[in-house]
Amino acid sequence: MKPAVRRPAHQHQNVTPVEYLPATWERRWHPLRREWVTITSHRNKRPWSSSEVEATVEAGASYDASCYLCPGNTRVSGEKNPDYTGIFVFDNDHPSFVANPDIPEPPGDTFFLNGPVHGSCRVICYSPDHSASLASLPLDTVVNLVDTWADETAMLTSREDIACVSVFENKGEVVGVSNPHPHGQIYATSFVPDAFARESEAQLTYFSEHGRALFDDMIAAELRDDRRMVVSNAAHVAFVPYFARFPYEVYVSPQRRVGYVYELSADERASFAATLQEVLIRYDNLWRTDFPYIMMLHQAPCDGSDQSHYHFHIQIHPLMRAPGLQKFLAGIETGAGHFLNDGCPEDKAAELRAVSAIHYRRELG
Repeated sequence: MKPAVRRPAHQHQNVTPVEYLPATWERRWHPLRREWVTITSHRNKRPWSSSEVEATVEAGASYDASCYLCPGNTRVSGEKNPDYTGIFVFDNDHPSFVANPDIPEPPGDTFFLNGPVHGSCRVICYSPDHSASLASLPLDTVVNLVDTWADETAMLTSREDIACVSVFENKGEVVGVSNPHPHGQIYATSFVPDAFARESEAQLTYFSEHGRALFDDMIAAELRDDRRMVVSNAAHVAFVPYFARFPYEVYVSPQRRVGYVYELSADERASFAATLQEVLIRYDNLWRTDFPYIMMLHQAPCDGSDQSHYHFHIQIHPLMRAPGLQKFLAGIETGAGHFLNDGCPEDKAAELRAVSAIHYRRELG
């Protein structure tokens, strides 16, 4: 059954955080996940008696002798890092997936199912500077990182044993990161993770029903509405989606449909890097601190199926709903699988637009 469509009665106008009346008790349809999200922004003012998240310590030394990712240091595997000066990529010393795993015996009871899984895990150090982040690095470095994502994806998707390549970054102690050195990871797996499989199916179904690409229509709709748009240019857009599950969730997407980051041209990669970094700078400028998030590149599966409908993009899921307050996945999210968003998407996009696109540390000199 198709979701009920509710059109806004008012005409579009530029808004500020105080002009838009936050939606309450409103369900919004998430077309990529084919599920509902409830907007409960009024709950953001509810009493809070638990501990608060302390602000991230400001950038310190550019080298840490105890950091296993800094140049020249020895990692837990016993391997010594080279004295790298740019981006450094290596195989994860504690991989979640390996090329030739030991496969357990099938369970005795036929009710229980198991099967082999294999893959490759890589680590990408963005910079030798221990105190840096994607928001603070020179733009040229971010462009080089996008090129690295493209090269690694092209190499891994060409392997016959790989069905999907997941590139991501976990940033901040709030999301469980123990090492603050600027880095991300790549998981190349013999299976397609559920989120990508669901997105692929949703986009294929939409194309079959409408004869148009889902993401093309989504971007066009967001540009027409404009209230949730954070950054837009001729090549790329960044917006808080109408159906956001997290208060400050942002999608960064090329306007031209490609399935993989390596399909972007050199000029498109440079523009994409600039758009992404602007979003990350605006995050930091919100509360003048290093903003924690989970960032995932959503690329098409490479399992041999038709993926001409898939639209590459980045999803950023910040786990903060207010200064010092973390967004926890509690009963209904974890137990019932239904997300409550404590931040109105229109309001949060306005907050991000309202802050400077120049990092506050640079403004301070």
